[in-house]
Amino acid sequence: MRGPRPPEPERAAEVRRRFGEEARSERPDLATLCLLVGAAADGELDEAGIDAAQIELDRLAGLVAFRPDGPRAWADALADVLGDRCGFRGSAADYERLESSLLHRVLRRRRGLPILLSVVWIEVARRAGAPVYGVALPGHFVVGFGPPDEQVLADPFDGGRVLTGSDAEMLVAGATGAPLDPSMLTPADPLDVVLRVLNNIRAWAAARPERSDVALWAVELSLLVPSHPARLRYEHAQLLVQRGEFLRGAAELDAYADVVSAVDDAAAERVRGQARAARAMLN
Repeated sequence: MRGPRPPEPERAAEVRRRFGEEARSERPDLATLCLLVGAAADGELDEAGIDAAQIELDRLAGLVAFRPDGPRAWADALADVLGDRCGFRGSAADYERLESSLLHRVLRRRRGLPILLSVVWIEVARRAGAPVYGVALPGHFVVGFGPPDEQVLADPFDGGRVLTGSDAEMLVAGATGAPLDPSMLTPADPLDVVLRVLNNIRAWAAARPERSDVALWAVELSLLVPSHPARLRYEHAQLLVQRGEFLRGAAELDAYADVVSAVDDAAAERVRGQARAARAMLN
């Protein structure tokens, strides 16, 4: 399967518009947002393909043949359907593939990053009626079932293996060197999940300078998410300058400098100097 290539400009603009509308809606839909990320990455993903991915999530939910009783039973039922019977899981090699961050490709390949596999678990379990949510552990996204006092954690990257308390502590310690804090176990908001997906894509592209096109659309989608980090505007400006769009990049640098000036005049002036340098590249 060849790597995905972005859509034509008209389709890309439509995808960005729809992504922004969904991100600003009263109840953003996680699957829809992730599929629109996929459409921004993959010009082959049209409306029929988006519908087919949603239908596949419905079909997988239908494989959960009974309504389990309790969080552990739900975790076991999803691991049986998605991990054992359908083969969804991840490996180290998946970190090297852009497809591992695209929901429609993960549904097809049944391989992906922890956060995208967790999205599959969440969406399938939600459709089946489970009390499910994402848990954004540092460095490794997992899925939670049930209320805080009965919470059961499962790792979709490992086929849905149920995690003990010490398992979760080891995951956090391995990623941060710090102990597990109870705040790390709270349900993740859908917009936070999508921002983390886009962060992974930006990190993938940053390691491949020839794919600045991927970095650009990923940061542009991130900017459409309410309450995004202000520094994304600086990253966006740098990408535009890097790709030769000097005037747009300079304008973004000036806009970011205006934001920064409220807290750090010296840093704002440095950014304005970068804007002047970008415009000078046109001479």
